[in-house]
Amino acid sequence: MRGKRVTVMGLGSRGGGLGVARWLVAEGAVVTVTDAKGAEALAGPLAELTGLPIRFVLGGHDERDFTPAGADLVVRNPAVRRDAPLLRLARETDVPVEMEISLFLAACPAPVIGITGTKGKTTVSTLCAEMLRRWRPETVLAGNMGVSALAALPAVRPETPVVLEISSWQLEATIEHGRSPRIAVLTNIAEDHLNTYRDFADYAETKRGITAGQGPADWLVVNRDDPEAWRAAAETPAHVVPFGLGDRGGDGAWLAGDRLVWRLGGEAWDLPRPANPALRGDHGAVNGLAALAAARLRGAPPDAIAAALDGFAGVKDRMEPVATVDGVAYVNDTTATAPVAAAAALAALAGETVRLLAGGADKGLDPEPLVAAVAAHRPTPTVYLFDGTATPRLAAHLLASGIEPRGPFTSMAEAVEAARADAASGETVLLSPGCASFGLFADEFDRGAQFRRHVLGLTAGVGAPA
Repeated sequence: MRGKRVTVMGLGSRGGGLGVARWLVAEGAVVTVTDAKGAEALAGPLAELTGLPIRFVLGGHDERDFTPAGADLVVRNPAVRRDAPLLRLARETDVPVEMEISLFLAACPAPVIGITGTKGKTTVSTLCAEMLRRWRPETVLAGNMGVSALAALPAVRPETPVVLEISSWQLEATIEHGRSPRIAVLTNIAEDHLNTYRDFADYAETKRGITAGQGPADWLVVNRDDPEAWRAAAETPAHVVPFGLGDRGGDGAWLAGDRLVWRLGGEAWDLPRPANPALRGDHGAVNGLAALAAARLRGAPPDAIAAALDGFAGVKDRMEPVATVDGVAYVNDTTATAPVAAAAALAALAGETVRLLAGGADKGLDPEPLVAAVAAHRPTPTVYLFDGTATPRLAAHLLASGIEPRGPFTSMAEAVEAARADAASGETVLLSPGCASFGLFADEFDRGAQFRRHVLGLTAGVGAPA
């Protein structure tokens, strides 16, 4: 990178470009950071780059920074669409377009485990890293959960285990450059981000593209129970290791009764199904199987895997127990931004009385998976809807199924207070929206932070944080 003119497109209000900008400067590149937002909106991340030799173009973009006249390389933030006109200009004028993950895969000296999927990828990535960390404490976990992979690169040695969570947007760059992790994990594929992709087929193909650069010496760990994900098994030259519910026989990672079973190349062993709440339900067991398979392929011994399964505390904003107030449990699952993800959250609470906070911004997704899950849950949950562009359609589907939702509510405080007033001891208030967050909230993490803050505000004198 030394001496190369690099344009970083999209600093991001949550600092999505921070890690790559710092790394480029450290590598000796001549860096321009450009963002459509102005300096005031980007005050936080800009402050963290104070003192670095970076040229900033804010509140808009300069075409010159995307052509050979001003750039040798463009690095785009995941929030920038792949078909953005300025990226098209760069490609048409032979300026390469990369992303942080594609740069990392090109530079990383160690074999990488890359994990993607519509749901479960953060949990699987975190759990897999914990399994590996109990074997090799220097294990690196980075990627889509907000941790810069390039920032960790200086500490990575050829023997360092590396786990990356990779979103569909990040995969777009790895596909473009034919790069893949040595061990690719595909948890599942369901409708999501259809406001960004042409259609579901385009989105699904992008997810399966995690295998685009794999070779015969690589591995694909893939959900055998998910037909759309399983298509990747026929599209890769890598060794395929399936996982899923029920023991299908043969090699793979399987849930057999109350045991997690591992078989590969003559090796066979099993572990008890995890009893901890962070891995409850069938989707928790499946997440455990995916993580187990990837960690074992990388070399983690069974005792390290077992210890991590037993001690796994879960992931913030994903089925996160926030507090129990007056006997009512409050659970934050704000990252369930698709109906299928919220449906899985309800399934994990099978048999419990649930008060569900749902609704929000539209991503072009069919609400039916969530509606069906609400209708099938016993006792039937009470649904409290946030105001948003997806909410009228979700409400109409609920009403057609005989379920009358409450709301819509125009703030987190209103929704939490309504659920609190109705809930009785032993019940669960679950924030699992099944929709995007924009409108009432800055993003899903802001939504989760507001839920956490309002719930903890209820604990004064009547309860304590979990």
